[in-house]
Amino acid sequence: MSNLLSLTSAQLKHAADIKDKISALEKELVSILGSPAKASTPTPAPKRKSKMSAAARAKIAAAQKARSAKAKMPVAKSAAKPVVKKKSTMSAAGRAKISAAAKARWAKVKAAGKKSL
Repeated sequence: MSNLLSLTSAQLKHAADIKDKISALEKELVSILGSPAKASTPTPAPKRKSKMSAAARAKIAAAQKARSAKAKMPVAKSAAKPVVKKKSTMSAAGRAKISAAAKARWAKVKAAGKKSL
């Protein structure tokens, strides 16, 4: 369809006449057939079905349930009770080493700061 702004007035009148004729013919067709003619609109494509089999879906679901159960509650192979992981803690000697290193670093920073003043 061409741009309506580029059409001349004669072309617009001719297009309006054709449209009127079409609507008159549609009314006549309705009177003959008894029902309005359906406009030719493209029908949407039918939805495609999944190509995965039910067995494959069940297998995937079972694997996901197993992963979820394993993540929620780890179970020892030999025992029926859940394994409780011991919380890792730092030894007193380790904490003392880290503390001494931090104090030494800060002492260095403070000494450098006093020299610059």
